[in-house]
Amino acid sequence: MARASSPGSRPTATENSRTSRSATTTSGDYVNSADPYFGAAIGRYGNRIADGRFILGGVEYKIPANNGENALHGSPRGFQAFVWDTRQPDRRTLEFTHRSPDDDQGFPGDLRVKMVYILTDDNELKITYTATTDKPTVINLTHHSFFNLHGAGNGTVNDHLLTIAASRYTPVSAALIPTGVLPGVDGTPFDFRKPTLIGARIDANDIHLKNGADYDHNWVRDHPVAADTLFLAARAVEPKSGRVLEVRTDQPGVQFYGGNFLDGAIKGKGGKTYGHRTAFCLETQHFPDSPNQPGFPATTLRPGETYRHTCVYKTAVE
Repeated sequence: MARASSPGSRPTATENSRTSRSATTTSGDYVNSADPYFGAAIGRYGNRIADGRFILGGVEYKIPANNGENALHGSPRGFQAFVWDTRQPDRRTLEFTHRSPDDDQGFPGDLRVKMVYILTDDNELKITYTATTDKPTVINLTHHSFFNLHGAGNGTVNDHLLTIAASRYTPVSAALIPTGVLPGVDGTPFDFRKPTLIGARIDANDIHLKNGADYDHNWVRDHPVAADTLFLAARAVEPKSGRVLEVRTDQPGVQFYGGNFLDGAIKGKGGKTYGHRTAFCLETQHFPDSPNQPGFPATTLRPGETYRHTCVYKTAVE
């Protein structure tokens, strides 16, 4: 999945797993692309912050809106828009570092981020993130690869079997902002605790499904969050080929996005068109809008602390 670069080169953090409108060869093509999130590193805050504002330490911070009235994925110039410093210590590993200065997109604190991609002998792409700050800030990093187990651009993903290890989820408003409650998935189209076709309930008469134009929601892990402990968050299977994608993480949530807003305008590698629901994302994360939701796990990072996040994408055939 990750495309290796030579030592000393400086690709964007998106360059290693992302497809674009045409054969892309320079970092500038990625930075200036009209489809900025394909395979991208997302920050400072993945997912949405309501109205592009939050209060931290009694101070209100305003973030530029880029998704209606909300800030999405760190606002217009999130981490996907920058060329990261890059080091390749061995043929399986890429290390990316980035400095996000104080007041970058309105966020407080001089944030230093390190992201490492490792290809393992177990057919895994392991992504680790660490970050430090010199002022209290909020942070929620994630990875935004799109997947189709038929092959890129080869039809709908609605026939994939999906399992999500979560008995609760975060319902959203019409603006895709969490309501603040964490209801159970029992009896709803959000129950993926057993393998279920992605498209099986996609047209169900459910207000929260309609608010997301189908699936664009966060699921809540059932297991207690423990440092350095990975759990199986989700598993997707394409039944005809037997191709499998598993996602493990130490984060409290995973966002499942079903490609609802893909419209055929984007062409990827080989000129393949990415139409409606022809790819899905599984983004490990803290919950959307956590800085404004006191009942959600905290996303505050303070001086002297280190933010840590691990996500593992494992492929197999059954």
